[in-house]
Amino acid sequence: MLKTSRAAAVAAVVCLAAAVTLTAATPTFWTVSTQADFLKGDVEDLSIDSDGRVFLGPTAARLAETAAPFLWTLLAGPDGSLFAGTGNEGQVLRIARDGRISTFFDAAELEVHALATAPDGGLYVATSPDGKIYHVAADGTSKTFFDPEDKYIWALVTGRDGALYAATGEKGTIYRITPDGKGAVFYKTNTTNVVSLALDRDGNLIAGTESPGRIFRIDAQGKAFVLIDSPYKEIHAVRLAADGTLYAAAFSGTPGGEDRAAPVMTAPPEPSHPPAAAVSAEITSITVVGDASSGVSAPPIGSTHEARSRNAKGAIYRIRPDGLWDTVWEAMDDWPFDMLIERDGTLIVGTGKEGKLFRVAGDPARATLLARVSARQVTALLRDSAGRIVGATSNPGKVFTLSSERGMRGTYDSDVRDAGTVATWGAIRWRAAARPGEVEIFTRSGNTATPDETWSTWSKPYISPEGDPIVSPKARYLQWRALLKSDTPGGVGPVLTSVTAAYLPRNLRPFVTSITVHPAGVAFQRPFSTGELEIAGFEDNTSDGRSPSQGSTTTPGSPAPPSPALGRRVYQKGLQTFVWKADDENDDKLQYDISYRREGETVWKPLKRGLWDPIFVWDTTSVPDGTYYVKVTATDAPSNSPDTALLGEMESVSFDVDNTAPHIEVQSAVRTGSRATIKFIVRDDQSAVQRVEYSLDASRWRVAYPVDGIADSRREQFDITLDEGDSTRSVIIRASDTMNNVATAVADIKK
Repeated sequence: MLKTSRAAAVAAVVCLAAAVTLTAATPTFWTVSTQADFLKGDVEDLSIDSDGRVFLGPTAARLAETAAPFLWTLLAGPDGSLFAGTGNEGQVLRIARDGRISTFFDAAELEVHALATAPDGGLYVATSPDGKIYHVAADGTSKTFFDPEDKYIWALVTGRDGALYAATGEKGTIYRITPDGKGAVFYKTNTTNVVSLALDRDGNLIAGTESPGRIFRIDAQGKAFVLIDSPYKEIHAVRLAADGTLYAAAFSGTPGGEDRAAPVMTAPPEPSHPPAAAVSAEITSITVVGDASSGVSAPPIGSTHEARSRNAKGAIYRIRPDGLWDTVWEAMDDWPFDMLIERDGTLIVGTGKEGKLFRVAGDPARATLLARVSARQVTALLRDSAGRIVGATSNPGKVFTLSSERGMRGTYDSDVRDAGTVATWGAIRWRAAARPGEVEIFTRSGNTATPDETWSTWSKPYISPEGDPIVSPKARYLQWRALLKSDTPGGVGPVLTSVTAAYLPRNLRPFVTSITVHPAGVAFQRPFSTGELEIAGFEDNTSDGRSPSQGSTTTPGSPAPPSPALGRRVYQKGLQTFVWKADDENDDKLQYDISYRREGETVWKPLKRGLWDPIFVWDTTSVPDGTYYVKVTATDAPSNSPDTALLGEMESVSFDVDNTAPHIEVQSAVRTGSRATIKFIVRDDQSAVQRVEYSLDASRWRVAYPVDGIADSRREQFDITLDEGDSTRSVIIRASDTMNNVATAVADIKK
């Protein structure tokens, strides 16, 4: 039965392919098969590794959903509860293990960006703007602990001696506050903001700054040393591994699209935690199958790395205890906000702008997308006392947990494919390591760029991985959905590696966008010629016996270039060169016909058919003098069936064909004494008289000027007066028109 169904499906695909052949020669295939491709879509309970594998991830659970739009920081309490600093409400929320939320502290300021554990079991709470540090006891009673002049307090860390260090902005100052609340400037970084703090194994303070993005190591005496002067704008987080290795998250630009913009109109600027609009996606998983460390390789340090860093939006740095550092991972489309360092050195990285969680591991490091949460930024990560991975988000403010077990089903919604115009859908096929029924593919289509209620409903699941005809209505946009499911808990589960959808956009008419009529006689040598004078677009000069097509710069049937490659300019009388540009929105192969008509005529006569190059040279000596037009007709027939092929055409400006020399009429040539006067007329039937010269007895040429002073018409009168003595017997007159036709005449001077 299965073999029969599969054979029927294959037969259907073959029939569909035959039908497509009747309407077009080259359908488009949309293939999603790499991590970069898959990352453009939305996942729910699925993971994506760097090899382009999509598979079931562990289940994700929302622990708590707050009313706050932003959760800036997260701290684990000794009893297993969590504390979260919020904005724009300036509260510290206490979240119990079961997710119950209570307000632990409500500050007068709008933002709580940093929390630290106080010695008596309470908390230090840093607020902004009008930055203050509060001491909040375990019972919730509070007092102002330190009130500096600085506007923002971005980070807190407690030293070994019990002193509290505070990172501030907008003057980039770090304060040291003793347990009795007396604070003093510990170090001024000469940056705009100090946004992250940590302590290394030797008790040195590690500080990450913004504008510029630098990492400082500051000893107990306040002596600073810059570990990294990065090309990024901000060092957002610094974390210390058990072996003394430091990791730092850096990014440039502003997640959410606003450069240090306020989260809302009433909130202060947020250098380290800028906002972004909310998205709709469920929290997804964390573990991976197979090669769990696969992902994106880190580039080598050096000029190539620096060039890549200018294109990347963020990076993770690794700094060894001896100060040597390298770039572990570059995030080309995400801003890394926080990191969780696992015992084996693996990093869990929370990012914005789309709330993604990556697992970065291996040497060289490779990244795997673990989950995409229902928020725009993952702002904080930690492991709680129960060993759970817990994260905080912004836009909106939530707290989530990630378990160590994979889910039983997950979905992937692809990016929306724009066919450019209403398309006829072909077949959809996929590759997966799965048992029958473990992977199902659906499609829907519509004519709006973002799927909405006007789109078609999701199709029924397609059956054959080898290819089923897409049943969604013809439209401009297409989207597909993959459902992965497994009946075996803890098993490997299905793995999807690629999906390909074929479609045929409605054929669009080609356009001839311009025609350039070069001056008469101007031609161009073919590039890469044999050494002989081979004129581009002129097929009557192949004296070596080659077929004219051998001189073409374009292979017949290949897409024509936007403009032909032209070599050295040459001049050959009687030739007229036309160069045009044509465009086809379907990227079809184009072929050209060129025709002509004389001014006053209405019928176009064929001049040349089946041109592949957008250039033609006409030997105009084959037609009478006159004013002419040419018309270029472009056809997309090479890429379409006869029933669907379309034409586009354009008519040139008028141009003159004149291969006849002017006529010189000598009216008189008489001498009076020592002075001789010559009067003559130069006329041309087609073009204006351009230049007239005369020579006395074949000596040097002298310019003659018309009586009216301007050589601008087809009939010009000339008077030449000579005072050359009795030796001058005759004058040679030479006249040329604007088409470089030349005529000569002799005027014999009579006494």
